[in-house]
Amino acid sequence: MRGLTLQKIAEVTEGTLHLSMLSPGGIFGTVDEDSLRRAQHATKDAYERCSMMEVGSITTDSRKAGEGSLFGAIVGARVDGHDFIPSVYEQGALCVLSERVLGKQDLFRDTAGGNGTLVRPWIEVNDTQSALQQIAREYLKVMKIPVVGITGSVGKTSTKEMIAAVLSVKFNTLKTEGNFNNDLGLPLTVFRLRDEHEIAVLEMGVSHFGDMTRLARIANPDIMVITNIGTCHLEFLKNRDGVFRAKTEVFSYVKQNGRVILNGNDDKLRAVDDVHGIRPIFYGVDSDQEGAQDLGAGVKMEYPGDLASEQCVRVSDIQLQGFDGSVCTLHTPAGDLTVHVPIPGIHNASNAAAAAAVGLACGMTLDEIRRGIEGAQTISGRFRIIKTDRMTVIDDCYNANPVSMKSSVAVLEQGSGRRVAILGDMGELGEDEVQLHESVGAYSAGRVDHLVAVGALAKNLYEAARRENPALSASWYATVDEFLAHKDEELKDGDSVLVKASHFMQFTRIVEELCL
Repeated sequence: MRGLTLQKIAEVTEGTLHLSMLSPGGIFGTVDEDSLRRAQHATKDAYERCSMMEVGSITTDSRKAGEGSLFGAIVGARVDGHDFIPSVYEQGALCVLSERVLGKQDLFRDTAGGNGTLVRPWIEVNDTQSALQQIAREYLKVMKIPVVGITGSVGKTSTKEMIAAVLSVKFNTLKTEGNFNNDLGLPLTVFRLRDEHEIAVLEMGVSHFGDMTRLARIANPDIMVITNIGTCHLEFLKNRDGVFRAKTEVFSYVKQNGRVILNGNDDKLRAVDDVHGIRPIFYGVDSDQEGAQDLGAGVKMEYPGDLASEQCVRVSDIQLQGFDGSVCTLHTPAGDLTVHVPIPGIHNASNAAAAAAVGLACGMTLDEIRRGIEGAQTISGRFRIIKTDRMTVIDDCYNANPVSMKSSVAVLEQGSGRRVAILGDMGELGEDEVQLHESVGAYSAGRVDHLVAVGALAKNLYEAARRENPALSASWYATVDEFLAHKDEELKDGDSVLVKASHFMQFTRIVEELCL
């Protein structure tokens, strides 16, 4: 990892680099910069050599602490990373970050010292997680590559995947994997950067005020994309105004002369006309496109109108092709582009517009952008379509909120055979959680052939759907286990089955059972 010497890491974390030694006779000693003047020349030389060593990787998972790595010891809810410090050294780790002063037992456990003196450097910091954030910020400065940041209430990951697919046509692209989008996951993503990478696409997820400020200080994005302002994390952010305020904390950290790309179908984002001197670029679905009202708050792109052509990437003429995606036309400042979006749903055509806007901001041609969009793929838990011998399963169970739930149900409408929605509880919706579950139930009532609701809150969804459509075929189960015990009664050969709920509901178990 270029430029990350132990001395530099101690400097940026405001930590103290220690060098602990265990002699063959079992004698233990530690020196740091303050005590170095009293040490022997051999010890001073050893300290100097260690301070100039570069770490090869950084991890908080002791199992991944290999040769030359830096291990960040974090105190978790169930496991204390400090307990693994001796073993990571034995695996070849170069150094550890520690929130506490380490003694002989902490560093060497029962090691007797062997035939030669054992030397183990470690850096004492106030807070390991904060230290990792400071290191990540420094590493991005060292690497000097463009950063594309992505946030929003709904569609962060699918938009990130679309953008990364486009950028990968021209650039060696690093992207966020899995759920590594918080104040620990973002630094760990940054630490995967290597010299061959030319651009980074970093997803940034928040649930509290101040979360985005910590992430934005690390990422300092050149291009910032916000997908929408929806009804998520209301337990902490209270309402959409709170969500908007939390997400847009990032505006203070977009680089000078950077780009801000916003969803023009969202009323909160559409009202942004200036970000510290940066004029936003808006993307979204054209005014007269059927289904535009299902995107976020339902504000439609208006062009021509109050958006200049160079400020707008819009989608028109969307031809939905079921689970095979859609064909649409993108109107961009560089010209028009007809493209096949391989991922179903009108919202993914909108994601393609976001990716086109980013691609153009990075100097890509329309042909390169087309190739990237047409090569985009879904990932596990994010509207991944799995065809089994019995049915088509839509694995969309990584997470859920009312907007994403309705978008997925809208795509299910295009499925063949009997359209079955297995929907579960949505978390962190605050005091309106009952009404928001009811809104999804009422929305689904006329769009599916069979509804299965699972979970305590999902009972409200089930009841609202039955009120809206008393003839609807529907069932409710309190737990995943109860549903799985009756799954053969609920499902038939040839069904198209959507599986969606918040992550804590563990709906991956349902996907696994259906795909056996």
